[in-house]
Amino acid sequence: MRSASLAAASPNAGDTAWVLLCAALVLLMTPGLALFYGGMVRSKSVLNMMMMSFIGMGTVSVSWILWGYSETFGPDLGDGLLGDPFTHFGLHGVMRAVYGPVGKGIPAPAFVAFQVVFAIIAVALVSGAIADRAKFATWTGFTVLWATLVYFPAAHWVFALSGYAARAGGWIVNDLHVVDFAGGTVIEINAGAAGLALALVLGKRVGFGKEPMRPHNLTLVMIGAGLLWFGWFGFNAGSALSAGTLAAGVWINTLAAGAAGMLGWLAVERTRDGRLTSLGAVSGLVAGLVAITPSCSVLSPVGSVLLAAVAGAVCAWAVGLKHRFGFDDSLDVVGVHLVGGLIGTLGIGLLATPGGPAGATGPTGLFYGGGLDQLGRQALGAGAVLIFSFVMTYAIGLALQKTVGFRVTEDDERAGIDQIEHAETGYDLGHLFSSGRTNPTHHGRLTDREGAGL
Repeated sequence: MRSASLAAASPNAGDTAWVLLCAALVLLMTPGLALFYGGMVRSKSVLNMMMMSFIGMGTVSVSWILWGYSETFGPDLGDGLLGDPFTHFGLHGVMRAVYGPVGKGIPAPAFVAFQVVFAIIAVALVSGAIADRAKFATWTGFTVLWATLVYFPAAHWVFALSGYAARAGGWIVNDLHVVDFAGGTVIEINAGAAGLALALVLGKRVGFGKEPMRPHNLTLVMIGAGLLWFGWFGFNAGSALSAGTLAAGVWINTLAAGAAGMLGWLAVERTRDGRLTSLGAVSGLVAGLVAITPSCSVLSPVGSVLLAAVAGAVCAWAVGLKHRFGFDDSLDVVGVHLVGGLIGTLGIGLLATPGGPAGATGPTGLFYGGGLDQLGRQALGAGAVLIFSFVMTYAIGLALQKTVGFRVTEDDERAGIDQIEHAETGYDLGHLFSSGRTNPTHHGRLTDREGAGL
């Protein structure tokens, strides 16, 4: 992510408006994710699934304002590992600052706003791996712990570019020179690795692999995916932190990647299963967007299409790994976000070109004569975030499980987590059925990935 240097005298109005607009678009992605995830679970879990996204808008926002921004962009405490959480505690010294060259910068609060919405959705993404079986109060506490102990440090590594918002920043961006324009490592790989860790800590859903666990409302899934794609333009193009050529080029690459990812996934479905599903289309869309997130500034439009098509196809295969290896990643956070994030991050080492939006300021990939150096840097950065996130998340999840309890009981899970955790139901349809049932059995055609054997 590009940021602007400190101590500018005045901000640029157009760039400020662009960044604030993009921050609002990225914030919209969390309700979009709530719809996307909510439609993919069974009807007895829809409210809980959506609340697991929404609660982060509260907990992470407060944590960010109090210490998260300072922990991410405050003065480095040593070796590029962590920012000082107390220098800007409560945004002290930030609200009147301007970041960037005179007349071209943005107000520091606009930068704060743009960054916090990234933190919010990163936490929300993790929830999809443990759908249907987590205590909501424990999840709420987890969002604060994970943001503080995992996301904020990793964001310092990747986003805190020395001499800009951070006077001394993180080791991945400054020392290793990894390219991650909009968060392929710190958001996608980070959330994917964390989802895998929590899925292992909490164990499988009751009936996993034996009972059909269909998406209960594919209409919600498609609406959510549409909002995610809409917000993703702010996610990627907004990371330019200015309204100019770079943002415009990134916007085009983001469009290309979403479209190509959808087509790549559907091609696999058609070849393997003989059908094209709505769930496959939106899953491929998201896989393509995940892959382009780190690489959108350094790929050409053709490279974006190629990268995203590969990501869509590979992720269509990767979502089946949970059945092969026996872990229950409920909504395929690992198969889409971890795998897609790795493809996008490593793809920079292959496909980066001076013909991309960043021009000659970016690296040159292997396929354009750049050698293996950047590929090695990308692999090291991705691996570091993956291992750190998995180990830390597993430790946090296990500690919570052993102390306050993280998983609901089997009886509560069967009864429906909406009723047990929230005393509510997503759909009050009892008056439509003479038997008085409030949770009628869904008799639709088997359309989810599990039923399709993915």
